Amino acid sequence: MNANQWKDRLAFASKLNPGKLINAALVFGSYLYSRWTGVPVSKGLPLSLSLEPTTACNLRCPECPSGLRSFTRPTGNLKDTLFDKVLDEVAPHVIAFTFYFQGEPFIHSGLCSMIEKAHKKGLYTIVSTNGHFLDQEQCEEIVRSGLDRLIVSVDGASQEIYETYRKGGQLTQVTSGIERLIQTRARLKSRKPYLILQHIVFKHNEDQLAEIKALASKLKVDKLELKTAQVYDYEEGSELIPETEVYARYQKKESGGFVIKNRLLNHCWKMWQGCVICWDGRVVPCCFDKDARHQMGNVSEERLAVIWRSPDYLKFRQRILENRKGIDICTNCTEGGF
Repeated sequence: MNANQWKDRLAFASKLNPGKLINAALVFGSYLYSRWTGVPVSKGLPLSLSLEPTTACNLRCPECPSGLRSFTRPTGNLKDTLFDKVLDEVAPHVIAFTFYFQGEPFIHSGLCSMIEKAHKKGLYTIVSTNGHFLDQEQCEEIVRSGLDRLIVSVDGASQEIYETYRKGGQLTQVTSGIERLIQTRARLKSRKPYLILQHIVFKHNEDQLAEIKALASKLKVDKLELKTAQVYDYEEGSELIPETEVYARYQKKESGGFVIKNRLLNHCWKMWQGCVICWDGRVVPCCFDKDARHQMGNVSEERLAVIWRSPDYLKFRQRILENRKGIDICTNCTEGGF
């Protein structure tokens, strides 16, 4: 672990206080009790939260509802009033606050203002981006906002390979933005944001891993993360599934076709420690519910704490404990809890 990684961990630890630690203990205890007994109990409140700034995106990625423009749920942008309401409520117990679900977060003109508010409330802030909006003004705002972690997706070391998935994207625009951000961070004498270059491994880019590692080194990012690709219709195979098994979420059956590697055991830590809020306030149980098919409630109408402990949420957790394979959004999931 390098010095920047240690600093990032210390930044996360600095967000903890006695109240949040007690809440974390309640959440963890509830999860263990629920696993052991098969009876869903939810003490405490979310430790992490993902909030969707917008469903809009500048790219056309083929496995993304934003890229495909294929949502059946309403699309739009998060309003300041709703954000302020959510932030005021969750700040005492949430540790990590992610400004991302679907869409490209930096399309929302007020993103850095929201990050700054969350930073001042003592939350560890995270943004995931495709990296096309990192101009000089934006980089200044990002660093000054206090953002803790920025994840930039770079799924190819050449334009030809990059745009195979990131359709409409320009690799040089992304890499220039990363360089600009690092320069701005240095000029403003800030160690934040912790910068991760994320590379989703597909069949068409798996032979570029050495080049991606070289690119990450050249750009001087804090960390390179290799991520497996989610494919919606994977059962009959897909041109996106890599042949290198360690980088694939799926494995080929002897009879043909593919299955997900995850055994989908009847438990999931995510269901007890965090949730996702869509731009319009809809609360969904996790980031795999991209079209908000399992709405637990709406924070524009009631408090998240009420939704978190509601009968609907407990019923959903009960389904996880009884038959996780029977829940549609779980069947393509790599999470298994612990």
